[in-house]
Amino acid sequence: MQVFELKVPPVALVVIFAVVMWAVSTAIPAASVPLPGASIIAFVSAFIGGGIAVAGVFAFRRHDTTVNPMKPETTATIVTAGIYRTTRNPMYLGLAFVLLGWAIYLANLAALLLVAAFVAYMTRFQIKPEERALLEKFGSDFADYMAAVRRWI
Repeated sequence: MQVFELKVPPVALVVIFAVVMWAVSTAIPAASVPLPGASIIAFVSAFIGGGIAVAGVFAFRRHDTTVNPMKPETTATIVTAGIYRTTRNPMYLGLAFVLLGWAIYLANLAALLLVAAFVAYMTRFQIKPEERALLEKFGSDFADYMAAVRRWI
């Protein structure tokens, strides 16, 4: 199944999932639930997600390493400071929060399930291949980091 690994840029994947979530919410209106304050909750979730993702990007930039998720072998260093003390994948976590905000805005349970599908897809086809590449490059240093910090939260 490696044919799908590291082939779709994560931001493009978020756009694809967002469109599918909208389509599902339109196609399955019975899964819609009234959610008072959905717009505010959605905005807060997306805002938090954006902040988490940007913190991850800034940490990589501060350590002069690549933010290109399609080529993890070009990573210059393991970043363990800042947000990376809490999560190994803040950029992906942030994107998941953005999609969560979108699902809340749509107020549709079927769309919400697609956030879980995004997390599962990212774990299998993006994060695990990245981890294999980083383990190959950094060995026990990265293994120790993996043991100390959770993949998502």
